[in-house]
Amino acid sequence: MSMETVVFIISAAIVLTGAVGVIAFRNPVHNALSLVGTLFGVAVLFVAMEAHLLAAVQVIVYAGAIVILFLFVIMLLGVDKADSLREDPLPGQRPLAILAGLAFLGLLLVALLVSTDDPVSGGQALVAGVGDRANVEALARVLFSQYVFAFEITALLLTIAVVGAVVLAKRPPAGSPLAAEDEAARSAGES
Repeated sequence: MSMETVVFIISAAIVLTGAVGVIAFRNPVHNALSLVGTLFGVAVLFVAMEAHLLAAVQVIVYAGAIVILFLFVIMLLGVDKADSLREDPLPGQRPLAILAGLAFLGLLLVALLVSTDDPVSGGQALVAGVGDRANVEALARVLFSQYVFAFEITALLLTIAVVGAVVLAKRPPAGSPLAAEDEAARSAGES
């Protein structure tokens, strides 16, 4: 067995374990941490395919920024309290989800059995040239010249979303003077 195959098997196991953890854990913080493990495993797969830019983006943007934002909002909103999972909000949702999961697993197994490519080298043709310095420079030049306005607007919108989540989540505790003022303002607005 070659070293590439060993790296593929180990990182694929990390990705699959993290993905199962995302849906299996009951604590949302543990779900987000499992997502981090999954994203790091995907980054290792990108490195194995010599797509170093995609691996760096995977770690910096997804694992580094977006998942940390998820954790921030989860902890800010206090979602770590156990909700009742015994009640089904939509009747029949769980059996349909299990059926869809089994169908997806069956399709994946059929695709793996029909595939004739080596799992490690099969995807290298798709990302050929991504590691070239010229491609990275061309991408950076276009992103920070032609699309810099859209890039900055996206950053501004994400910042506004975080500030909005903080404002909506920060309600004064019951019994505090601010809570009494807030209740008085609400009742004055209703009448």
